[in-house]
Amino acid sequence: MPVCFFLKKPFVIYLCFLLLPAFFLEAQWTTQRRDALQEYRNGNYEEAVRICKAEISANQGSLESIVILCWSLVSLGRYEEGRTYALTGRNISRYDPRIIEILGEVCYFQGRNNEALQYFQEYVNLAPQGARINTVYYYIGEIYIRQGRYRRADIALSTAVYYMPRNAGWWVRLAYARENAGEFQQAIAAYEQALHLNESLADARKGLERSRTRLQNR
Repeated sequence: MPVCFFLKKPFVIYLCFLLLPAFFLEAQWTTQRRDALQEYRNGNYEEAVRICKAEISANQGSLESIVILCWSLVSLGRYEEGRTYALTGRNISRYDPRIIEILGEVCYFQGRNNEALQYFQEYVNLAPQGARINTVYYYIGEIYIRQGRYRRADIALSTAVYYMPRNAGWWVRLAYARENAGEFQQAIAAYEQALHLNESLADARKGLERSRTRLQNR
């Protein structure tokens, strides 16, 4: 005979009152996390920050909340705050590629190029097919352009457009890297591809003319 048969009705009611708050709290937690991600995706970054901070106050080990919080803070340009939370997340999960990519992005926007490169290269090693791999290669290329290492920028940006072949802006940056590396024929091809995707890009048109002139005067 089931054990519950021997339980007296008042005790069962009492047990229900004990368990219901925990059930509702768990349901609320799940809804909050889903809402935080949805708010982030909708561009409501401040609201996502508010929800995530409330979750972290209730559970400091919530890595998912920290990740969404960091994405939102970076989107708001609050880089140092994002870095602080990302480092907290890294203490929870040392090799989570999302946290490593966030740290790289923060360093990129803060102009800490060498640190950013280290984080981005770590991301590539950990998640070679990760969700942010295209953007990571783009940032790597931009850092190499900042440093005047144009051939390395060419390699990184070529990889970025391999993953995102219809991103006209990235084709312009690839062409610019090639132009500055003295690879004018390849620069022309990249500028032409950018204009094929978006004929209104003034930088691509100017760069194309400039590269053609430099190739003729070589």
